[in-house]
Amino acid sequence: MPANPKYLSSNWQRFAKISAGFLGGYFITITSHMALSYWVNHVNLIITSSFTSFILWVILMIIAFLAKNGWKIWGIYLILSLLFLIIIYFSKIHHPIPF
Repeated sequence: MPANPKYLSSNWQRFAKISAGFLGGYFITITSHMALSYWVNHVNLIITSSFTSFILWVILMIIAFLAKNGWKIWGIYLILSLLFLIIIYFSKIHHPIPF
């Protein structure tokens, strides 16, 4: 028995959801951990981010596939990534990390 056509999405929606899940989720994961590294001990964060980044990335992939519109998810993921990038920019100015 074939699938009901009303539940099938277009190829562009499928592409948007897959790319948002993989790339958008990765961008948010990396930028959030980078932003957090300026506010907590960055050595400890690097150690724990190997576990937390994978968990966050998987959660963001699942959210992308559960959404009805892939382009809205892309927009949300890009806005969140830009927000974290702004936090990184201002954190570099106010909390420089000595290496």
